[in-house]
This record gives sequence, C-alpha cells and structure tokens, in this order.
Amino acid sequence: MGSAPSNRSGTLTGGGIRPPSFSLRAYALGSAWTYRLITLIGTIWEVLASRAKLLLVPTFTGTLRGVVQLIGDPRVWKAFLISNQSLVVGFVVAVALGIPLGLAAARYRRVEGFVDPYLSILLVTPMAALIPILIMALGIDSLASRIFLVVVFAIPVVIVNSRAGVRQVDPGLIEMATSFGAGEREVWRKILLPGALPAIMTGIRLGLGRAVTGMVIIELLMVAAGIGGLILNYQGRFEAGLLYGVIVLVVLEALALVSLVRIIERRVAPWTHDTVLRE
Repeated sequence: MGSAPSNRSGTLTGGGIRPPSFSLRAYALGSAWTYRLITLIGTIWEVLASRAKLLLVPTFTGTLRGVVQLIGDPRVWKAFLISNQSLVVGFVVAVALGIPLGLAAARYRRVEGFVDPYLSILLVTPMAALIPILIMALGIDSLASRIFLVVVFAIPVVIVNSRAGVRQVDPGLIEMATSFGAGEREVWRKILLPGALPAIMTGIRLGLGRAVTGMVIIELLMVAAGIGGLILNYQGRFEAGLLYGVIVLVVLEALALVSLVRIIERRVAPWTHDTVLRE
C-alpha cells in the first residue's frame, strides 16, 4: 500500500486533505504592502510634523530617536518594572477570579443572579471615576490601589467571555452526555470546558489589553509613578520625542503580551485555528 499523497496546499488528515488555516497576521507580516504602508505613513508623518512645527508633535524620525534613547536608559526599565508589578498581579487576579465566575454564572442561575448586577455596574461605570475612591480607601501611593484598578478594568471582559463560551456550547451535546449517565464533572471536563476554551482565551486577550490601559490610566491620574510618571515628566518638559517614545514602548509591550497569549492559545486550544476562510 502506497503512502497517501500530500501537497503543499493542505494537510493530510484521516478524511483527506485539509486546507491550511488562514492567518491574517502572518499574511500581513509577509506582505510587501504592509511595509510599504508603514513607510508611507512614516513619510506623511515626517512631512506634516516638520511643516507644522508643533511643540508636542515630534517627527517620525524624532520619535524613533526617542525610542532608541529610552531603550538605553536604565530609569525607563525601572519605571516599566514598577508599572508591570501592578499589571501582572492584577491581571492574574482578574483571570483567576473572572474565569470561574463566568463559567459558574453560565451554568448556575443563583451564581448568575449574584454576579450579573455587579458585572453590569463594572461594564457601564467609567473606571476613572473610581480613582478618587481608591485614593481615599487605599492611599495615594499604594500598590494595592493600582492592582485593584487593573483587576476592575480586566475582570468584566474575562467574565463575559467565559460565560458566553459556555452558553455557545450545543445543548444537545449536554443532553446526550447526561442521557448516557455522564455526571456534572464529566460534562464540564469533556464538553463545557473544551467548548468554552476559545471564548475564554479571547476574554484573556481582551482583558490583557484593558489591564494595560488600567495600568497606565491609574498612574496618569492618581500617582506619577512608573510609565505614567515618565509620560507626565516628558510632557512637562516638552520632550515630545521621548514622550511619544514611551507610548511606542507601551504599545510594543502590549503587542508582545497579546502575542504570548496567542501562542498559549494555540497550545491549549489548537482546534480554534483550523477554520478556513472562504469567499
């Protein structure tokens, strides 16, 4: 018996050739038009900023010089370390609390009745309005207050996506499992958790972005420490290149963290990337 044929355009599976999955990010990074677009934007930015000569709008090359200067400054790394303490701890707490609450709220009515009012409040309340309350309750220069705000920023998204992941599982699968004698633990382990995992990972990625936002906002509005302290410092000294450079570094860190979560997602839920986009 000869070996089954395969080609470069697909992957051999038990049922035949499966088309490769489409990755928009891989396509964008591999396309020459992406780099042409970046060059075009940088050129337009350079020309307009040079002609406008605004005090807090640097040129594109000035921003790049600011990024290089910041990378070589130990004070910048110390500021990022201070900020990332609240980011890491707060995000871990948000995930550790948000996923179980979201899963339980989707499965049990009593838990949903308890969680839903508080979740609605967190979704509609401007988070900046909580900062004066945190100052009075936890102190103006408290790590606990920064961690708490990061948790408040991230946890609603984690809860909502975890709950949605369980609810999108086909109820027929649950009924079939219970009819064959599966207990609640087996239903969770074999049906609900695998089915909800893609939505859970999406919630983690979105929550991570909101956690970075909360980390910066609380340092800008409450305490001039870490990254927020750098931004306020360079803004007050009208050092536009360094100011924009800090923002670029924050964006790069956020993109790196989101990419890390995507890698973890491919390891724990590889079936979520088998979808083929078709016309």
